[in-house]
This record gives sequence, structure tokens and C-alpha cells, in this order.
Amino acid sequence: MKLRTRARVVALQVLFELDLTNHLLGEVLDERSLDQELDESQYEFARALISGVRENAPTLDKLISEHAPEWPLDQVAVVDRNILRMALWEVAFYQKTPLKVGINEAVELAKMFGTDSSPRFINGVLGSLAANLDSIKKSNQIDGE
Repeated sequence: MKLRTRARVVALQVLFELDLTNHLLGEVLDERSLDQELDESQYEFARALISGVRENAPTLDKLISEHAPEWPLDQVAVVDRNILRMALWEVAFYQKTPLKVGINEAVELAKMFGTDSSPRFINGVLGSLAANLDSIKKSNQIDGE
């Protein structure tokens, strides 16, 4: 498994657990990092993903809802919702991951953790978001760091 992919797996697992429990982020991240044997750079990338998604969840959710109007976000599986949030944050907010890589990684996570229909759903929503990525960045005044 690629280095960043492993960090994304941990980030997804942490976000999933945090959505369903009252566990503390730091404890969950530390436990999952040990399970996956993340090195320091992987740990920092996973932490950045998690923090970015959590801090920007309302904006991310609004954008996802606008590009998948037939699927109310509260009816989207927790795994799929977090994969979408992570990918969108990574390509639109973080801006250090190429669009194609972000979409491909999200689809791969959907294959690993989602249902049979998750990869197609994730790809479709992210494709719609990708077509509007420049306007999304401008309308939300998202600046790369």
C-alpha cells in the first residue's frame, strides 16, 4: 500500500469512528496509527486530513449536497460521506494533491470500505465537483497553503 494511501485509510477510519462515537480525536488517531504502523509523515498527513475535514465539514457538506442533490447527505453512508469530504478537502482546500490522484484514491477507498455501489457513486459526485473545481475554490475563497 502506498504511503499516503495508508494515511488516508487511517484518516477515514478515524473520521468514521468520530462520526459514530464520542471518542476523542487524539486517542482514536493514535490507536489507528499504531494499528497501521504510520511513520511520522504519514501520521501528520492523516492528522491534516482529519483536521481539515472536521474544521470545514459544513462547507464540504454544502458543496457535496449541491453536486449530489438526489442524495441527501444524511442518507449517504457514513463511509461514503467521509470519503467524499476527504477527497474534496484534499483537492480543493489542501491543494497539494492533483485532482486525478484525489479522485482515484477516493474510489480506491470506496472499493476497500464501501458497498458495491460506492465506487461509482464516489466517482460520479467527485466528477461533478471536479467539473466545477475552479468556481468552488473561488466562491469559497479557498487558498492553498
